[in-house]
Amino acid sequence: MGLTGRAALLAAVGSLPVGLWEPGLTGLLAVNTPLAVACAADYALAAPVRHLRLTRAGDTSTRLGETAEVTLTLDNPSGRLLRAGVRDAWPPSAWRPGTEVGASRHRVHIPPGERRRLSTRLRPTRRGDHRADRVTVRSYGPLGLLFRQGAHRVPWTVRALPPFTSRAHLPSRLARLRELDGRTSVLTRGEGTEFDSLREYVPGDDTRSIDWRATARHSTVAVRTWRPERDRHVLVVLDTGRTSAGRVGDAPRLDAAMDASLLLAALASRAGDRVRLLAYDRRVRARVHGRSTEDLLPAMVDALATVEPELVETDARGLVGAALSAAPERSLIVLVTSLEAAPVEEGLLPVLGRLTRRHTVLLASVSDPRVAAMERSRGDTASVYGAAAASRAQVERRQTAERLRRRGVTVVDATPDELPPALADAYLELKAAGRL
Repeated sequence: MGLTGRAALLAAVGSLPVGLWEPGLTGLLAVNTPLAVACAADYALAAPVRHLRLTRAGDTSTRLGETAEVTLTLDNPSGRLLRAGVRDAWPPSAWRPGTEVGASRHRVHIPPGERRRLSTRLRPTRRGDHRADRVTVRSYGPLGLLFRQGAHRVPWTVRALPPFTSRAHLPSRLARLRELDGRTSVLTRGEGTEFDSLREYVPGDDTRSIDWRATARHSTVAVRTWRPERDRHVLVVLDTGRTSAGRVGDAPRLDAAMDASLLLAALASRAGDRVRLLAYDRRVRARVHGRSTEDLLPAMVDALATVEPELVETDARGLVGAALSAAPERSLIVLVTSLEAAPVEEGLLPVLGRLTRRHTVLLASVSDPRVAAMERSRGDTASVYGAAAASRAQVERRQTAERLRRRGVTVVDATPDELPPALADAYLELKAAGRL
């Protein structure tokens, strides 16, 4: 129960004539007694909030940056008209900054025995699960002097999924894949390592592709056609340790790594390869395997939605062990991790041989474009020192990448916007060369 601003205003206005004409207890009673009676009557006529029945329905997931709509149904079982203000509380990250008040507060009038539906639009600003907090209902009487207030727990969860902004690059990479697969007319034949079929020789074909045995059996010259390898195994390993928590722009490195991984998974599954996912730091944070082409991407997006960077040093030995367990067959293992010298030299390099002996390894890393901008800066003394530090960091990064290449690892190092297409292109090059 509580007083409204209207009751306080009436009490203040009533105190003026008391002070002028009849100061004392008699004057106060003359003014406040009718006001107290009116407040009591107003409270009695206000609909109770304890017995309201509340239910939810609506969206359970949305992509980060998009809108989710959740419906809250209020059922008024009392015999009084419900005049109420409703606050549907959610975590601050469920709204864009500055929009919470307008989106979470509603005014309703519900006659006895009826129900109303209220729509709350969420626009999450962070990945993960956003759980509804309490629903607070403030019921007013007909005079608006007093109110009843109560809170209800109405559980609901909306999962904000990774936005997958790199899907804009998927059509162009699928077109390149069709060229490799020989399904599109191009000037040069798509290369591959799996025999596909025989066809008649035409001028311009590579003479090394002539099948002399088939030619001897037919009256025309026959050439072999090839296609890229299919049904290969691709394991994407996301490093979720402390280096993935570093922010590049407005988001952690892990978010850019997820975006690149989703594009690679979509491309590889369309190419007929079997894709698995593993997120690891000191233990497995997410795992996806055994999914069909249609189910792979939704499963990966859902699994990655709640994964956050852990502020611990990644256990490289445990990561390699988990990768080997997840990829018993010969596979392309894509490590999405950092190229910082210390974690790679002290953690990854000593155990990398266990991977490269059995698998093809591709390492992808997110670089910070601000470091390159600092390297070019020469405005003042501070900028010169910053440029020197950035230049040294870049040199160390290139040296680390070169050490990995000497171990047989393909390295892709690019900014968040450039990493997804660069990683997809590296996969297509390995596929075209038959190295999967």
